[in-house]
Amino acid sequence: MMELALPAEFRPNEFPAASREQWRAMVDAVLSKTGASFDSLVTKTYDGFELQPLYTLDDALPPYALAPVKQGWDVRQRHAVPDPVALMNDLEGGVTSLWLAVPASSLEKLLDGVYLDLAPIVLDGDVEAARALLRIYDQAPVLASEVRGNLALTPFGDALDVIKQANEQFPQLRTVVVDALPFHDAGGSDSEELGASLALAVSYLRALTDAGLSVEQAFAQLEFRYAATADQFMTIAKLRAARRLWARVAEVSGVDVPQVQHAVTSSAMMTRRDPWVNMLRTTVATLAAGLGGADAVTVQPFDAAIGLPDEFARRIARNTQNLLLEESHLGEVIDPAAGSWYVEKLTDELAIAAWAWFQEIERAGGLPSAGQLVASRIAETWAARSARLADRSDPITGVSEFPNLTEKPVVREPFVMPEGELPRVRYAQAFEELRDLADAQPERPQVFLATLGPVAAHTARATFAANLFNAGGFATPTAGPTKTPEDVAAKFKASGARVAVLCGSDTSYADQAAETTAALREAGAERVLLAGKRSDADVDGFVYTGCPALEILNDTYDFLGVER
Repeated sequence: MMELALPAEFRPNEFPAASREQWRAMVDAVLSKTGASFDSLVTKTYDGFELQPLYTLDDALPPYALAPVKQGWDVRQRHAVPDPVALMNDLEGGVTSLWLAVPASSLEKLLDGVYLDLAPIVLDGDVEAARALLRIYDQAPVLASEVRGNLALTPFGDALDVIKQANEQFPQLRTVVVDALPFHDAGGSDSEELGASLALAVSYLRALTDAGLSVEQAFAQLEFRYAATADQFMTIAKLRAARRLWARVAEVSGVDVPQVQHAVTSSAMMTRRDPWVNMLRTTVATLAAGLGGADAVTVQPFDAAIGLPDEFARRIARNTQNLLLEESHLGEVIDPAAGSWYVEKLTDELAIAAWAWFQEIERAGGLPSAGQLVASRIAETWAARSARLADRSDPITGVSEFPNLTEKPVVREPFVMPEGELPRVRYAQAFEELRDLADAQPERPQVFLATLGPVAAHTARATFAANLFNAGGFATPTAGPTKTPEDVAAKFKASGARVAVLCGSDTSYADQAAETTAALREAGAERVLLAGKRSDADVDGFVYTGCPALEILNDTYDFLGVER
């Protein structure tokens, strides 16, 4: 075979090695031109980790256990109402297991025609439903060894008898779910979700062994349920860290039972406004769950935050998984994130922080005794997260950023999730409340964009201001290209608005801001803001990147006298 000889300049092994110091010098040279510091490239997480802009071999860690070898993952969809048609549509459309949060009395009819040896059933913690499912399994033409799924019971009280019965009758059927979703849905961080799940799992192990199960039998009953978010790398690292943490608990307990993971796309990240964007969020979350090694994945339909999903939403949800499995072949690589310096470092930091949090809970008496400690810690994290959501440091596409005031509302039959011990929050809720307030008015409140000069001079700041006020539901009529302060004022007066925002360039602000502000006030403007951080003009406030957006929106509603 003929060899292709490359010129020396194209031979990679002859390139000089680059050092981190050389890279840093080049980055600092670029940043010096913008006035930004290197710290602006570092992102701090809610767990206090500093995510660096570059990871190298210097950040490498010792290799840890890879995800278990398996072909793909279990496509699991949730049903909160007993609808046999929707259930069969899911099974025929690629779903491989069912998560049923339905009354015990509906199970027999709902599962009529379902091949129980092929489609594992996961329940939602109801003891009577668990008893009913065991009766169905006992009467079904299926071998006891082929029965899989999870009764999802909490191992206390009457549930323990059901767990022991199931363990004797159906050895492959799990009976307990360690549900970490409430910690996530209350606004907690990833390490808080992990640490609290460990504490919850250990409390379950104690209850199971006290009830007479061996340590190995107790471990075999558990399945862990975690949230998958659109922060793909954090989700990958969280699932990898969870397996590492649980392996440590198993090691200390003297067993070798790997963690079984069920990833569910986050409820907290879902929006009611512009819900179509949820399809993108859940796709990224599913990708991350698959790459992170989840054993089962549930994709919430894009309309889940609005009410009961329709068939189209269910179809999109299951096809999200089908595409990633069948067309993208994501399930055919073992732990694809292994060896990534960034992901390995993040996994390590999460595991260390989660273990420390787990130990703190245990020192406080474990769960449920330390429930108030957990609630207080998560509430603090939610307060910190809320502040970043409010100033749009954590943007929500379609809600706090790039809102669409002309979107057609998606209407669904209302469905309210049962309350738990922890509050349930959504990241978009504060902005969506303002959108609802605007929609409830006889006429949509408006903020006039007082644009200075030609389009090229004002479009950047006008777009920013429109984006901000649209996020609160305000219409933003604009002056368009203007030449004089009187031109701007005349267009403002014709709009009927009471609040105006000056939008222009630094040059136009220096030349026209003061005069235009005076002209706007003479034309009836009761409040004048400026898009930017400073000006000599006599304005009432400023809007800029990182400003307290939610506070400004609420203040504007109060100024206009809009009743809540």
